Amino acid sequence: MAITASMVKDLRETTGAGMMDCKAALNETNGDMEAAVDWLRKKGLAKAAKKAGRTAAQGLVAVAVEPNASGAVGVLVEVNSETDFVARNELFQKMVADVAQTAISVTGDLDKLRTETFPGAGKSVEEHIAEMVGQIGENMALRRSSGIDVDQGAVAAYVHGQVTPGAGKIGVLVGLKSSGDKAKLEALGKQIAMHIAAVRPLAARVEELDPEVVNREKSVLAEQARASGKPENIIEKMVEGRLRKFYEEAVLLEQIFVIDGETKVGKVIENTAKEIGAPVELVGFERLELGEGVEQSEDDE
Repeated sequence: MAITASMVKDLRETTGAGMMDCKAALNETNGDMEAAVDWLRKKGLAKAAKKAGRTAAQGLVAVAVEPNASGAVGVLVEVNSETDFVARNELFQKMVADVAQTAISVTGDLDKLRTETFPGAGKSVEEHIAEMVGQIGENMALRRSSGIDVDQGAVAAYVHGQVTPGAGKIGVLVGLKSSGDKAKLEALGKQIAMHIAAVRPLAARVEELDPEVVNREKSVLAEQARASGKPENIIEKMVEGRLRKFYEEAVLLEQIFVIDGETKVGKVIENTAKEIGAPVELVGFERLELGEGVEQSEDDE
């Protein structure tokens, strides 16, 4: 595979490694970006990097939350357009808000959402978006949707880079289960959602991390430890110690809360439980970032 200057630039931005090292890594891994990151890390030339492809997709990520008697349902949707200009079109914004509101009835299930009836249109969400392509004059698509349902407690939402109320560049939902004060739960959930928008945890709990991600990290850490020339039994302990550090960086409940810069998120939740006099459980979180994982071709530059 031909290694382009654009690929070298992307790898350099992702890892902070030198240009020649990035070129060597891409040559060694036949242009596989993820494998190139690992190659650089094993050589001690790069820091751990979260996956973040260059984004070509424009549009909006929208949130909608609907409380019920004792809990709430929250959803996120991502609707893409070709240009940022369309994302500022009031007709497009209204359509995205209506898609998010419709997603409440299916708790963000994408396949079900596509076939749900769009409000006042007499046709499915997918059909209505296709019709709007002709009206707005630009290609559009419902790309992703997710949701959280809490039967007792609260769902909090946060939008970063807000373009219009309830929609912007990043949307986050946090579900908290508790019989305690709902207003205080929502306030805590909003702060945790802001933390998630900024820090991008990979999972809520250690046991919820993708095993493939953990095994990959172990492999990289073991190679780094072997490079120090230590015996295998020492290497095993070194990997365990460094893996704990990885968990503190990647797992929400183990991360230091960005709001105060010193307390773990898990402890913040415990402290709130004491304050409201009822247990508080993190049900989960959802985070959608506009265009995440969509790679830009050189023709789009």
